[in-house]
Amino acid sequence: MLAGVTILLAGCSGGSAQVASTPPPPPPAAQSAIDLTGSQTDAWRDAPPVRAAHAMVVTNQHLATEIGLDVLRRGGNAVDAAVAVGFALAVVDPCCGNIGGGGFLTARLADGRTLFLDFRERAPLAATATMFQDAAGNVIKGASTDSWNAVATPGTVMGLAEALQRYGTLPLAKVMAPAIRLARDGFVLTEGDVAIMARSADKFARTPGAAAAFLKGGRTYAAGERLVQADLAATLEAIAKGGPDAFYKGPIAQAVADASKAGGGLLTTRDFAEYTVRWDKPVTCGYRGLGIIAPPPPSSGGTTLCEILQVIEPYPLAQWGYGSADATHVMAEAERFAFADRNESLGDPAFVNNPVEALISPARAAAIRARIRMDKATPSSEVKGGVPAQEGDHTTHYSVLDASGNAVSVTYTINYLFGSGLIAGKTGFFLNNEMDDFTAKPGVPNGFGLVQGAANAIAPGKRPLSSMTPTIVTKDGKVFMITGSPGGSTIITTVLQSIVNVVDFGMNMQAAVDAPRFHHQWLPDQIAFHHGYLTDPVRAELEARGHKLVEQPGWGADEAILVDPATGTIEGANDVRRPAGLAAGY
Repeated sequence: MLAGVTILLAGCSGGSAQVASTPPPPPPAAQSAIDLTGSQTDAWRDAPPVRAAHAMVVTNQHLATEIGLDVLRRGGNAVDAAVAVGFALAVVDPCCGNIGGGGFLTARLADGRTLFLDFRERAPLAATATMFQDAAGNVIKGASTDSWNAVATPGTVMGLAEALQRYGTLPLAKVMAPAIRLARDGFVLTEGDVAIMARSADKFARTPGAAAAFLKGGRTYAAGERLVQADLAATLEAIAKGGPDAFYKGPIAQAVADASKAGGGLLTTRDFAEYTVRWDKPVTCGYRGLGIIAPPPPSSGGTTLCEILQVIEPYPLAQWGYGSADATHVMAEAERFAFADRNESLGDPAFVNNPVEALISPARAAAIRARIRMDKATPSSEVKGGVPAQEGDHTTHYSVLDASGNAVSVTYTINYLFGSGLIAGKTGFFLNNEMDDFTAKPGVPNGFGLVQGAANAIAPGKRPLSSMTPTIVTKDGKVFMITGSPGGSTIITTVLQSIVNVVDFGMNMQAAVDAPRFHHQWLPDQIAFHHGYLTDPVRAELEARGHKLVEQPGWGADEAILVDPATGTIEGANDVRRPAGLAAGY
């Protein structure tokens, strides 16, 4: 048995399991996100997870968690609950939850089957590789984020409907009913809800639909007021009655196409009518006797995660300890090489031949370890790679485990906060600005003489590369962990550290997701870290080895589940950085 896991299970097995029979209320002034600063830097070490005996739902919005748990209590399976949560988050987490974006679903069924569903957005069929460049070949600022050209064809509605039809047990109308009620009747806003909305007031004012829904007499809503989204309720009701065709082949698609055309965008009804989701095999690898099930391209997450894990596995991380100079150095070096590979090699598999098996192979891991020196950081200028486009970090992740052992891990996004900020007509939902995830200008050397990743260049109908990493971990043939996070490129290292914190450093699930984090992504050549991660002596040691260290505000929101293999007790953990979220089980 793994040393790290032995420590964890000892902590779980003493006494009777704490079962969350009803979801606890959210904090009285829940915020959208907090940083681990001040007194909170040590509090994470002792934070207990929510424990349950049968099932668990973890999301970053308490109302969505309650909806998912109710589905499970009433006999639905994990897929039913995941679809209900996905539609509910579109209502109660409009900055990030969505029906105007897309994402990935990773699942492991109770019978051992592993699944991956790609419902990532697609570039319009009229898109071109140079659409965000001016006549002189310069990238046009804001074109890929704040215009109708920023919008890719949404995939969430078809993705959730497809998952439910294939592996759920309940009808679409039933699992959507709670979301429809929340949109029609409204819900009371917390401080965190209004703080996020206040940050985007200028976006809301740009289109009548957004202004009508999210501004009240020209001002943003205040905490304690009720947000009613009548237009969104009507859209959700149409989908519940007509299925995905109501979204992709009817008035909703027409409304988006009309608004796009009026705004100079490229989306048409044909883009909606020809959109498809696709099932694929997950990326799989091992780590210290555990099985890792993670998303394949166009997610870069599974490949990069597995590549890092293969590199660091031989090192004695548990002996070195959490936050130590040696553990941080080795993990940062592995991240440096893996992110360089990610940026150069990966893209939409319909357009690019992805060398996944080579990147996660023992040979590749050994080659990287041969270049890692314990006394010196490797300059990123000496590591070949490509430069990706920026990726928004306002994504949403949730995890579900049902009483039968079905596990679902979902990450979906509209990219930046409230996506493009655009709402078409009276459809009621924000549209993504996912086109920004493509490389806006491939083939041009950067300051290091490296060529930006042509694998992620814009092409008609292509899906942009993503870092979203919904992951499931198994032990002895059973679900051991479900994990994932928002955070752009930091998603991969957040998921990595949630696993390593449990397996190598012996943390319970709550401590593992709350712990201060660090991140290296090849370029910029630096280790970003949360306040409280590095002690002064460790920082001095890493700097002496040549690492540049940059403290940054907290990122990510890991919503994770852990199962004690010995007792079956389930631990749920909502990331402390999202206090409006909730882990609840029964």
